[in-house]
Amino acid sequence: MKKLGLALLVVAAAVLALGVFRKSSGPTVNFVQAKRTTLVSSLPTNGKVEPFEWQTIRAERAGILASVTVRDGQPVNKDEVIATISDPSLQSEIQGAEARLAEARASFSGVEAGGRPAELAEIESSLKQARLELDQRRIDYASLGRLEQKQAATRLEVEAAQQKIKQTEATMEGLEQRRKSLVARSDVAAAQARVDDALAALKLVRERASQGLVRAPLSGTVYGLAVRAGAYLNPGDLLANVGRFDRLRVRLYVDEPELGRVAAGQPVTIRWEALAGKQWDGSVERLPSSIQPLGTRQVGEVICLIANPGHELLPGTNVDATIRTATVENALTLPKETLRRDPQGTFVYRLQDETVQRRAVKTGIASISQVQITEGLSDGDLVALPTDKPLQPGARVTPVLNGKRLS
Repeated sequence: MKKLGLALLVVAAAVLALGVFRKSSGPTVNFVQAKRTTLVSSLPTNGKVEPFEWQTIRAERAGILASVTVRDGQPVNKDEVIATISDPSLQSEIQGAEARLAEARASFSGVEAGGRPAELAEIESSLKQARLELDQRRIDYASLGRLEQKQAATRLEVEAAQQKIKQTEATMEGLEQRRKSLVARSDVAAAQARVDDALAALKLVRERASQGLVRAPLSGTVYGLAVRAGAYLNPGDLLANVGRFDRLRVRLYVDEPELGRVAAGQPVTIRWEALAGKQWDGSVERLPSSIQPLGTRQVGEVICLIANPGHELLPGTNVDATIRTATVENALTLPKETLRRDPQGTFVYRLQDETVQRRAVKTGIASISQVQITEGLSDGDLVALPTDKPLQPGARVTPVLNGKRLS
């Protein structure tokens, strides 16, 4: 019995000693170490893509859209016809103008054919013969050219054939001059003026008709095609857009309180959910000039430029963006959750001789998880992480660092 009582007494003493030890050692608290590293401060946001250079294509006249020869995403060259707007009334005007031109030309030919019949007949006969001769000499010249290439004819023979063509052309020109001299110059001039007037009228109506040919204003890619063949258009109606996709402008929506962190030239990374794993790099080009509502947000539109060599990123898409607002080399950093605040300011609990002591700190830039400490701590200081129960300055604790208890 005495031995059993002694054993129970020893156990009780051990339990009491353990309780006293635990009470004196304080609660277990996880700590992190202030350390120096390169800290990058970034600002996540979102935005919308648009081409760096683009133009809208609008109808210049009313009419029915007869045809659309392009589709969204199709590359086009400048002045390439992409659609046709028809107007039946213009076609009848063109036919009328062509008829008046044909009449003027016939009248001109009649005046030009005036003069002494016998002499005119002789000239016409000579011109007919000269035309036949010119056709034959051109055939001979072409044949000798091919033979020369096969070294079956000499260069001298080719040049001689060419000279014969020139002689025949000169003969025909002389005959034409003789025929014109048979008619009074004033009559010919008047007939020619009527032809010129008819030509001008036809040109004007054709120019009006050409407005129905919708052309690409620049070389690029078609996007935002808004119409289909058969639709009726009024002047100014939107047909499509054409833009260049090798460089893009991204309109980023930055919340008003964060705008002070953004500056021109800062690096920007763009990501698009539709192409996971890809990113596009660029920089801030222009800061906003005003604040505007966006849903429940008040934002400024920050414009950035990015390269898009593969034309994978499309205009009009909604993208995620990260602006790198600052980078500090050799910054003393802590996790953001170690910071505590009260009316006296920002502070941390630093480990000192197994107790925690309040330490006022000043902060600099921050990343998503880390913050720069500019004053109040030194490299290697141990700082308490958040605990279930509030800590008090001077409280004794059992410190744990990286899962290991510190002795």
